[in-house]
Amino acid sequence: MTTTLPPKAGRHCLGVLNPIHSTLYFSPDLDREFGALGHTDTSAMRLAARSAPLGPVGAGPVAATFYNYNHELLARHLPAVWETASPAAVLDARLRAADATLRRLLGEEAVASPEMAEAAGLALKAAEACTRHARPLYAANADLPVPEEPHLAYWHAATLLREHRGDGHLAALLAAGLDPVEALVSHTATGKGMTPRWVLGSRGWSRADWEAAQERLRGRGILDADGELTENGVRLRAELEAATDRLDAAPYEHLGAAGVERLTELGRGFLVAAAGAGAFPADLVGKG
Repeated sequence: MTTTLPPKAGRHCLGVLNPIHSTLYFSPDLDREFGALGHTDTSAMRLAARSAPLGPVGAGPVAATFYNYNHELLARHLPAVWETASPAAVLDARLRAADATLRRLLGEEAVASPEMAEAAGLALKAAEACTRHARPLYAANADLPVPEEPHLAYWHAATLLREHRGDGHLAALLAAGLDPVEALVSHTATGKGMTPRWVLGSRGWSRADWEAAQERLRGRGILDADGELTENGVRLRAELEAATDRLDAAPYEHLGAAGVERLTELGRGFLVAAAGAGAFPADLVGKG
């Protein structure tokens, strides 16, 4: 595919948009909104928040579309969560939580700024070129209405672009022969993924599952004896990201080089502000 963009431009752009979507999963505003619906279990809340666009699904479809969650964890909460609150009620609650979260992290001035409106417009334009086929999480979110307020439209567009790339990344993981835990272990080994503590706490895997995946990756020459990526492992992770870039190129080609550069600039400003306001746990990312 011929590109007009600098190398990794789309990846870098989403790198500042995706975390804005993810602020929701660390937000006390989500806990408050879901608590009002009757949810008290943190795992159930976060699973419901992300899977609600799919409808009242059970553990099977979520295991397929989330890829790296333990089916046993999912089955403890799904489809039971929909007895507490319907997907429609959950979607309304997550949008209220996104509203409160962005206002708290960014401030009212940034939320109402021309820059926010510009960023929302650029992100939505990029999302025009996303495709539904073989992308279930993107397609489900794409069927939702675009919020009117610019900061929520920005959050919605970030969600679309995140899930579009994510769906493509799962295809790359499958083609590379990495099972759910191997994908997590190898990503953490890059230093850019979640720490084992966060992975094990949120994805439902045990320490034994993690260590078994490490052994399998050592057997394939992807990890060394110390759990670090070998040259082959570094190459594999780079090839995975490059394959994902190819599958996810259309939105950023559609936006164009100048638009991608401007959206990245605006998004970086919002992300820095959100991170500075404590949007993410300090120990979320790393190898330890």
